[in-house]
Amino acid sequence: MSSSESPATAAPIVASGAEKRAAIPFRFEPNATSAEIRTDFDSIDDGTETGKQVTIAGRLMLRRVQGKLAFGTLQDSGGRIQLFAPAKVTPDFADFCSLSLGDWIGVTGEVMKTRKGELSVKVEQWVVLAEARRPFPDKYHGISDQDLRYRQRYIDLWVTPESREVFVLRSRIVSMMRRWLEDRGFMEVETPIFHPIPGGALARPFTTHHNALDQEFFLRIAPELYLKRLVAGGFERVFEIGRVFRNEGISTRHNPEFTMLELYQAYADYDDIMGLVEDLVAHLATEIHGTTRLTYNDREMDLSAPWRRASMTELIEEQLGVGVGLTMELDELRRIAREHGVEIKESYGPGKLILELYEKTVESELWSPVFVTDYPKEVSPLSRDHRERPGFTERFEAVVAGSELANAFSELIDPDEQRARFEDQVRQKDAGDDEAMPVDEDYLRAMEYGLPPTGGLGIGVDRLVMLLTDAHNIRDVVLFPTMRPEAGAAAPGPTGEAEADGDGRVDGEDH
Repeated sequence: MSSSESPATAAPIVASGAEKRAAIPFRFEPNATSAEIRTDFDSIDDGTETGKQVTIAGRLMLRRVQGKLAFGTLQDSGGRIQLFAPAKVTPDFADFCSLSLGDWIGVTGEVMKTRKGELSVKVEQWVVLAEARRPFPDKYHGISDQDLRYRQRYIDLWVTPESREVFVLRSRIVSMMRRWLEDRGFMEVETPIFHPIPGGALARPFTTHHNALDQEFFLRIAPELYLKRLVAGGFERVFEIGRVFRNEGISTRHNPEFTMLELYQAYADYDDIMGLVEDLVAHLATEIHGTTRLTYNDREMDLSAPWRRASMTELIEEQLGVGVGLTMELDELRRIAREHGVEIKESYGPGKLILELYEKTVESELWSPVFVTDYPKEVSPLSRDHRERPGFTERFEAVVAGSELANAFSELIDPDEQRARFEDQVRQKDAGDDEAMPVDEDYLRAMEYGLPPTGGLGIGVDRLVMLLTDAHNIRDVVLFPTMRPEAGAAAPGPTGEAEADGDGRVDGEDH
């Protein structure tokens, strides 16, 4: 609590609406929060008056009047505290009793505890700081309409304590990630959000136009290629936490804009990055919950290291009882895929068919943390060739609770091979794959100056927060998720909110 105890001065509330608004002060200076008051005085005896004057501010969330005595509940960023307003002490008592739920008020008075044991602030001075001109939900009813919660987060945060706590935890998680990486020698950087060509992931981009340059730009689908330019530039450990954008579907696990942690470590490979991922996630779980054993969606899991490592083809065989490989006849692979409900295109090669089969039949069944390793080269244009398995790459995805949490690989560092991969992507695009990458000549030029062995990683921050807060819808961890326009809205909105068709995802060749 601040050492300053002098009450803020402001004109008292008056009855007229116009006059009331005119009386709202330009500033108000609280010297305490509800949490500080509870910390300092919660242990005082029932019926005690402390003689301690405080000034607090917040929203009026409850109010009841009993003759010449009124009670209110004031909520601020630290929690809630009762207001105790006797008519003989509280100025403009009738006006205080007519306040609306949701009104912002400032109060000065003595800290006390009622005879019934409720820690309170006696209302000796008070002032309206903002009016709630719309009906405000009370704490007992809250907001039952989930759609309304997401659209009107500014109300949800007041009346849904669980929602507020999730976003407090999200802020802590991001802060802890930064500190953990910085303690290991990583430097935080910022790279462009406007890209002249889309790259760094297999995804459809959003486009925009720069009028002064008369040039089309793309909102980044991943910061990967710029971060690897920095490794080529001599920064051996870099990371970025920022928004990325995918012009794709929306579902409980996908939002068109989401937050990514992406990092690169020179002289490392994908085995090193696996160790980094499991250590980071275990650290965050321990810091938030005091343990790595969590319950998610009513099922237990243990996030402690080491996590299981299993190849994609191994997991398919475990799930389906049939072995698949890149050397199988294409028609046989197509038959197996169709048999298991996989929609395929004529352009799909064996690597793409294996990936689609895995995503359709295996990924959602993986509960405990597992590193799914060794992705086909066909679907991994930025990953280095596997040192032991021809046709595969040293790439993994971390999967927890049936959802991809991270994507990483030993980075491809040969510029000639990278050019060939880009050119193959162009052929795939010409064949109808609208997620395929173009050739990035500047990135190739950076590689030609020399890119050392490097391990790269991308973690979907939203999904990580979902895991650590037991949230089952990405909208519960995104303050302002993408929504359809409200009924009657004039402006067009994003494409629908139906379940993503498999493209609206962090999945794919992205970090």
